[in-house]
Amino acid sequence: MANGILIINKPQDWTSMDVCAKLRGVFHEKRIGHGGTLDPMATGVLPVFVGRATRAVEFATESEKEYIALLQLGVITNTQDSTGEVLERRPVTVGREELQALLPRFTGPLEQLPPMYSAVKINGKKLYELARKGQEVERQTRKITIYELELLEEGPGGPDTYLLRIRCSKGTYVRTLCHDIGQALGCGGCMSSLVRSKAGGFPLAESHSLEAVVNHPDPTSLLLPVDRLFSSLPSLRLKAQGEKKVRNGVSLSTPKLKPGEYRVYGEAGSFLALCQCKNGKLTTVKSFFEV
Repeated sequence: MANGILIINKPQDWTSMDVCAKLRGVFHEKRIGHGGTLDPMATGVLPVFVGRATRAVEFATESEKEYIALLQLGVITNTQDSTGEVLERRPVTVGREELQALLPRFTGPLEQLPPMYSAVKINGKKLYELARKGQEVERQTRKITIYELELLEEGPGGPDTYLLRIRCSKGTYVRTLCHDIGQALGCGGCMSSLVRSKAGGFPLAESHSLEAVVNHPDPTSLLLPVDRLFSSLPSLRLKAQGEKKVRNGVSLSTPKLKPGEYRVYGEAGSFLALCQCKNGKLTTVKSFFEV
C-alpha cells in the first residue's frame, strides 16, 4: 500500500486536480490530494499526498510558499496574467530603479483583493464562473503577508519584464500582486509566467516531472515519508507505554516537556503523530500511524 508525499513539478496547462487524477491511476490509490492549488499556466512544486499521508494535506496548504514570477509592465488583462484578454496597453516610462524603490510597499502584511478569475466562492459560486459570464461582483479583501519580495533580473521575457522572487503566506495571488505593482507604477502590469519554487518546505530541486513518475519502474520508491512535512519541529520518541496511549488517543502527562508542537515517534522509531504539549500534557493534533 502506497503512503507518503510525492513532490511533483507540475506541468504547464495541467490543473492540480489533473495531476492527482493521473497519479490515482499510477499508484492504484483513491486517497490522493495536493498541498495547494497552482493555476494551469504555472509550473513548479506541487506536494501530492498519497494514502494515509492525505491526513497531512491541511498542514501543507497552510504553509508559506515561494514563487518566481515574470512581471510584464504596460499590459493589463482581465485575468491579471498573460492568458487573459488584453484590456489595455500603456507606455512604460519607469525602469528598474522605480520598481526596486516600490517593492518595500508590497512587503509585509497586506490587504489583497482576490481577482474575479479565481476559485474563491461568493454565495456558493466560484468567481471565475461569474467572470466567464461577464459578471463582476463585490469581493472582500483578504489579509496576506509578503515575507520577501526580491527583484532578480530585468528583461528575461523581453522589454519591460522583470523576474521577481516572492515568499508569501497562503492565499496570496501572485498575479494580483503583479497587477497591483503595475497599477502603483502607473503603467499597469500582469504576470506572464509563474514557477512555484518552494511549498510545504519542499524545494523545486526535490521535485519529479509527472512523466518521470508515470514511467518509473517503482513510483512508490519516490515517495517521501510524511514526517518530512514536519521536519522543522523537534522530535520526541516514546517508550512502549507512552506509544500505547498515543495509539489509543489518550493524552500523556509531560511536566518537563517544553510547550509546543512535536513529531512523535514510537519505541521502534515509526512516526506516530503530530502532537502538542500544553500545560504539561501531550495531546495528538493528528495521527499518522496505520490503523
